[in-house]
Amino acid sequence: MAVATDVRVKVRSLPVLRYLDVVLVLIAIAPAVALGAPVLGVAIGAGGWILQRVIGEADRRWTRKVETPLKQLGVTLFEGFARIWLLAGFILIAALVGGRRDGLTTSLVILGAYSVAFAVKVLSGPPPRTAVR
Repeated sequence: MAVATDVRVKVRSLPVLRYLDVVLVLIAIAPAVALGAPVLGVAIGAGGWILQRVIGEADRRWTRKVETPLKQLGVTLFEGFARIWLLAGFILIAALVGGRRDGLTTSLVILGAYSVAFAVKVLSGPPPRTAVR
C-alpha cells in the first residue's frame, strides 16, 4: 500500500508526468512520418489531441469556480463528452479529407495518447479532496 501512495505523490508532483501523453505525441510525430505514416493523419491526430487537452485544462479551471457539487458534476460530464465528440470529429475530418489511411492514423494517434493519459490518471489516484463550501 505504501508503494502505491509513493507513486501517486510522484505522478501528481511532476508536471512532465501529468502531460506525458502530450510529450509522447510530440516525440512520436517524426518517427511515425519517417516510417511512412500519412502526414495529414499524424498532424490532425496530434493537433486534435493537444487541442482537446488545452480545452480540458481550461474547462477544469472553469469547473473549479462552479459553486455547487451538482453543477460541477454536470459541467464535468458535459465537457468530457464534448471533448470525446471533438476527437471523433478530428478522425472524421482526417478520413474525409485525406482518406482511410489518414483517418486510421489519426485514430491510432488519439488511441495511443488516450492510453498514456489513462495510465497516468490511474497511477495518480483520485484527485485531492477539497473542502465543501
